[in-house]
Amino acid sequence: MDAHRNPAQDRLSNRIAAIVLLLFSLLYGYAGSVIEFSFSSDPLGPRVFPLLLAAVLGLLSLIYLFAPGQGEAWPQGTVLMRCIALPALVLIAALLFEPIGFAGSMFVMTTGIARIFGASWKASLIGGFLQAALWYVVFGYLLEVYLPVGELFAASRRG
Repeated sequence: MDAHRNPAQDRLSNRIAAIVLLLFSLLYGYAGSVIEFSFSSDPLGPRVFPLLLAAVLGLLSLIYLFAPGQGEAWPQGTVLMRCIALPALVLIAALLFEPIGFAGSMFVMTTGIARIFGASWKASLIGGFLQAALWYVVFGYLLEVYLPVGELFAASRRG
């Protein structure tokens, strides 16, 4: 342990994180509980998975709240940038989902993740393309899930 680290402050930080996770689990559970669906959609309905996930997250955050353990040092330098870049990239990919569709946003996300973890541009682009194609085939054809092509691609087909 670093000589300048304060264990009491670490526990406080961990408890704050546990409270944030608990609040997120409650919000996620509420959002899952208000999903509307038709009676014949599924034997359990679409609410079960989000509610189970929220319950598990809530239970684990309560355990973490009352037994926070020892905290890790705040990341520095490159590690901090990677910690910030990853959720930012996922947000960007989610925002691009409507305009460029599933395959395009999957390509952006997987290419970016490969770059964040140190892959070359060539490997990142090839991996991003293959991942986007793989998941498009898995979800679009094998599981028969509707995947939007994106407004930009749909507009180019119409025009």
